[in-house]
Amino acid sequence: MADSDNTTTLPFVTRRKMLAGTAIALAGSKRNAFARNGLEDLSADPAVAVWRQWQAAHDETERLCRQQQRLERKLAESVGFPCATVLLRGGEDVTLHSLQAIHEVLDLGPEDAAMRAQAETDFAAHQARWDAAARESGYSAALQAERKAADRTEDLLELLSETPAASLAGVAAKLDAVLREEEGPADDAEFPWPQIRSVLGDVIRIGQELVPGQMLANRLGISKPGRGRGCGIRVSNGANGSAA
Repeated sequence: MADSDNTTTLPFVTRRKMLAGTAIALAGSKRNAFARNGLEDLSADPAVAVWRQWQAAHDETERLCRQQQRLERKLAESVGFPCATVLLRGGEDVTLHSLQAIHEVLDLGPEDAAMRAQAETDFAAHQARWDAAARESGYSAALQAERKAADRTEDLLELLSETPAASLAGVAAKLDAVLREEEGPADDAEFPWPQIRSVLGDVIRIGQELVPGQMLANRLGISKPGRGRGCGIRVSNGANGSAA
């Protein structure tokens, strides 16, 4: 098996390093072209190319997240989150939602052993009902798909950070990804989010002044300060201003 593993597809972390090296080489070879063409040929900017891949993966992750959350709400309503209810010594009922919680609450002495065993059995039975319903409803598959998409989004974000930008559009794309991936609530005024939004606004404004129509802030863009995670940009494929 060890020998056969060497012939399989390279893991993504290795492919990412190879892609990053290619992106750096492309950036160096295209600098003169950007200077001659007034930054119009955005398709040649490796950072913009990676950003477009990241944006598609990010949007897919959000779609899958909403899907699995809807399915999870239905499961919670029909089956309920796995739990066990135990009667404490004082006569109070308490509902526990994990084996760890059961062990922490019912670990006071030998007299708790029977109650703890019953609670573990009840929890395991409820967990089995949840798992069966999750598979039948498609929740398990949706959750796995979301996690896979989130991993790809994270890998592409790291690749984007390793890819030199060759235009203002590439710089704006990098800042946009940071804001949309990492920023907190939309009204988060803590450092460094307002400062990053300000820098992104400057880059887009300057880019629009240099080449009108090249970079377009969308309707939820940074042209309205403090929009938070809704902030995004559109990068046109050429000087005609068509958004990509």
